[in-house]
Amino acid sequence: MTTNTDIPDDNDAAEKLERLNANLAKMDELSKRLVAAMGKKKSADPGLQAPNQDVYVQAAAAYMAEMMNNPSKILEQQVNYWGKSLKHYVDAQQQLAHGKLAPPEDKGPTDRRFKSELWDTHPYFNFIKQQYMHSSAAITDAMENLDGLSDHEKGRVSFFTQQIVDMFAPTNFLATNPDALSKAVETDGASLVQGLENLVHDIEANEGDLLVSLADETAFKIGENIAATEGSVVFRNHMFELIQYKPTTEKVHSTPIVIFPPWINKFYVMDLKPQNSLIKWLVDQGHTLFIVSWVNPDETYADVGIDTYVDDGYLTAFEQVKKITGEKQINAVGYCIAGTMLSLVLALMKKRGDKTVKSATFFTMLSDFEDPGEMGVFLEDDFVDGIERQVADKGFLHSFFMSRTFSYLRANDLVYGPAIRSYMMGEAPPAFDLLYWNGDSTNLPGRFVVEYLRDLCQANKLAKGTFELLGETLSLADIELPICAVACETDHIAAWRGSYAGIKQYGSKDKTFIVSESGHVAGIINPPSKKKYGHYTNTDMTGTQDEWWAGATFSEGSWWPRWDAWLSGNSSKMVSAREPGSKEFPILSPAPGTYVQVKSTKS
Repeated sequence: MTTNTDIPDDNDAAEKLERLNANLAKMDELSKRLVAAMGKKKSADPGLQAPNQDVYVQAAAAYMAEMMNNPSKILEQQVNYWGKSLKHYVDAQQQLAHGKLAPPEDKGPTDRRFKSELWDTHPYFNFIKQQYMHSSAAITDAMENLDGLSDHEKGRVSFFTQQIVDMFAPTNFLATNPDALSKAVETDGASLVQGLENLVHDIEANEGDLLVSLADETAFKIGENIAATEGSVVFRNHMFELIQYKPTTEKVHSTPIVIFPPWINKFYVMDLKPQNSLIKWLVDQGHTLFIVSWVNPDETYADVGIDTYVDDGYLTAFEQVKKITGEKQINAVGYCIAGTMLSLVLALMKKRGDKTVKSATFFTMLSDFEDPGEMGVFLEDDFVDGIERQVADKGFLHSFFMSRTFSYLRANDLVYGPAIRSYMMGEAPPAFDLLYWNGDSTNLPGRFVVEYLRDLCQANKLAKGTFELLGETLSLADIELPICAVACETDHIAAWRGSYAGIKQYGSKDKTFIVSESGHVAGIINPPSKKKYGHYTNTDMTGTQDEWWAGATFSEGSWWPRWDAWLSGNSSKMVSAREPGSKEFPILSPAPGTYVQVKSTKS
């Protein structure tokens, strides 16, 4: 028996067809915009796009040598893969032969990319998923088991092999993504139209290049709902603005703190939402806090080098803070690349007999690049040569290239996942302050980026004691003041093992080394109120990384209070709270200042 509700409504069908045709027309118009946007792409050195062919030639040569010298090993790998693929096919066919429209039992590993239940219940999608997992495992194992490559070469080959494997995941293609197909049907194609709109927007925003938007840019306004801790710009030169924060306590530690953030990104990662703000938390603990907000350089900064950042940046900031507060000493903090540079500055000041810095703290910082971790794949000559040619032509390295590089260190989380949601599902990027900050990166001056990559990273001169700066030859052993270093357990940019290797070489007798749970940013921006990530400590830094880890004690919760106690021990008496600025240093503008507002643009 049927009812009227079982009979399709001609009007509904007509409306669905009309919506579908309208969406197709929109897609045609968007396709024209897409072509126009891609036509604006500016040329970039090929060395910035991918490793040179040597990586693949080395892998192919090693594989051929393995085949000639150890054919049984290669055949075993191939037969194992063929066997799994054939069994997979037969199992699927048997299910169908018995009239079961269901996939065979899936005993493969879990993968959060395949979270839709259709990957497990639908025969077509399950077959594709399982075959992809078999193929990716076979490719990965083949590369990892090559004997004709050094560990260094094998690391590079494995990294770029994994990039290819991740790129060809069935989730990344509309025809093999059940979530995207289902949504397209449910919305009469509207999700695909919105996805194409999102794609066109991203390509237009990056002048012909593709960089996936990770956050809703309209949800945040710097100085209002992020970077909103009250303070003032009290000094400005061509390299930075100096921000002093308004005190929230009646008394403060007399020794001020100045934080140097990395100039690859902007300082407000430490001042996102008030409940996550390291800056606000430090002020609330009774510290007179200054932070450097670096300029976002363009082609006019082509000749700015390491010496400029040291002289017109660090040393100038120290002098201004001393004049404003009337103090002779300062507690300094360097985050990531700014920590590496702070190490240079401290070694230089030691050679000059300058005791301005009382203690130094380093967040996720490498000073010994012997083992730079995952980032090492991008520190080879093929990439650095490309960067050198690019900055010789443009005068600076655009933030786009650094953002893309860091994204591909976590491609599934920062490239493919967001691209699927935005371009195939038609979803708007989330209103997530941390991802907004991640997309608000800055350019690097031409001379600086070459000096940093060649001398500090590739030649590792500071760790070798041969780095020359402003008339002095510097080494890590020159640094003898109290130091605290915070590394992060799963950091893919500054691995904790590399950080430990550098800190171990400092000449300081007073060393505190902390490893926070989580990664490069989340492990640092870890407020006590969240009770989220714990941390590891061990006062014995005489052994290897493994020995340090084996002897480390785990503590629940944030490392911030532990650091505050350490800072307080390296501060002098309490004094009346200081308002920003002075007669000599009138307030130039409210925090967060003007430099942080400047977006990166291509020349």
